[in-house]
Amino acid sequence: MNKGDIKILLVDDEPDILEIVGYNLKNEGYQVITAENGQEAIKFAKKHNPHLILLDIMMPEMDGIEACEKIRKINSLENVIIAFLTARGEDYSQVAGFEAGADDYITKPIKPKVLVSKIKSLLRRLKTEKNSEDSLKIGDIVIDREEYVVYKSGEKISLPRKEFELFSLLTSKPNKVFKREVILDTVWGNEVVVGGRTIDVHIRKLREKIGDNHFKTVKGVGYKFVLTNTEK
Repeated sequence: MNKGDIKILLVDDEPDILEIVGYNLKNEGYQVITAENGQEAIKFAKKHNPHLILLDIMMPEMDGIEACEKIRKINSLENVIIAFLTARGEDYSQVAGFEAGADDYITKPIKPKVLVSKIKSLLRRLKTEKNSEDSLKIGDIVIDREEYVVYKSGEKISLPRKEFELFSLLTSKPNKVFKREVILDTVWGNEVVVGGRTIDVHIRKLREKIGDNHFKTVKGVGYKFVLTNTEK
């Protein structure tokens, strides 16, 4: 996919951020759409179907957390990459962002070149999707890597991107214990600084959606995916 075909929705209530970040992204050749609050973000996301949304948290009318949750419920936008670009770097704020369905969390202030590099890294996932095998079947679970959805006993389960990538990693080798540092490096990348609870939050979400009995915690080490006796 050419840069000129990639659409980025930039959402922030600060005109300076929209101008500076938008300028740098346009200079890289991306299409940039801007919005000033969460309500506009939802409206423009539906209209333009962007590949990436950069979302501030503290905004008037509707904050970024609520906007992210609502966007994740829109079927046509279930594969969009969402990253929070915000001055709030507290651990609880990051956890709230990931629970809302965000794929990444970028803390302001950040140098334009570093931000562009980070965005390029996020957008590489668009290429990775096309290069991976289309689907994987494990027991009664089918993982569709092209559509970023999971089917369990024929029922469709839509997952935010990070939950899907974590689930794909764990199911790539059932019964193998994946260390926490391996999970962080594979799913979030070593250039991303995330709180220690990030993995736990995503595992909890997967347990709620896929089934608690499929995910085992190995204390002090990490997590593994297991099949139930009826699925083996």
